[in-house]
Amino acid sequence: QDNDRGTNNAPFGTIGLGKMLNPNWSFDVELNYQNPRFTDNQDLWWSQYGVSFDARRHFTAEGRAWNPYLLVGAGFQRSEEEYDAFPSPNSPGQRKDGNLAAKIGGGIQGDVGPVKIRTELAYRVDFDDQSVHAPDTDAFGDLLASVGVLIPLGPAPTVAPPPPPAVTCADKDDDGDGVNNCDDKCPGSVAGQAVGPDGCPVPLTIDLKGVNFDFDKSTLRPDAIAILDEAVSILQRYPQLRVEVAGH
Repeated sequence: QDNDRGTNNAPFGTIGLGKMLNPNWSFDVELNYQNPRFTDNQDLWWSQYGVSFDARRHFTAEGRAWNPYLLVGAGFQRSEEEYDAFPSPNSPGQRKDGNLAAKIGGGIQGDVGPVKIRTELAYRVDFDDQSVHAPDTDAFGDLLASVGVLIPLGPAPTVAPPPPPAVTCADKDDDGDGVNNCDDKCPGSVAGQAVGPDGCPVPLTIDLKGVNFDFDKSTLRPDAIAILDEAVSILQRYPQLRVEVAGH
């Protein structure tokens, strides 16, 4: 509490409704109430309540749970000041007045499970110039230290999935010949038919050179078996081939 008020420090409470405009800015409308007693006479009160419109600039960082912010706000404060009106039978008297107020400050906001925690330190100036206890004062400055809980309202924000990658001719092979549509110059090829890199049919020759038997025997040599196995795999890969075997 401002020393010019002549009041004790006291707790205060606020309740508000706000919105994150984007990851860096939020806007809140807050109602506040405070009811301190006078230092000289504990039987007298100076009630304060009002509304403020606050903007906060959040300095967020990727992967950081707690982020600092700056605050600026403006609003309206209502004062109800009691004073000793002796010898009037209506003592204590009461002065009621409303004035503009401004606020500046900063704090730290963090995520704690389903809610957020906000710790804040702010300085509020109440442009009250009608005080009975401080007639020469044009405004009062109070220091506000608070810890708040923010409860999200509405459905949780959803992140739209990334759009699927665009399908191009390089991803398609309509005739199933193993050559994509972009490179296929003969789109009428049949699956299983031998084709070249351009997708057009090519003659396929399997050279069995090196298929030899042991000398003066009917036993195939090991290197000959490997060549024949490769030829078999080619024939299995293209089951529609018509094969002519030639030799002597």
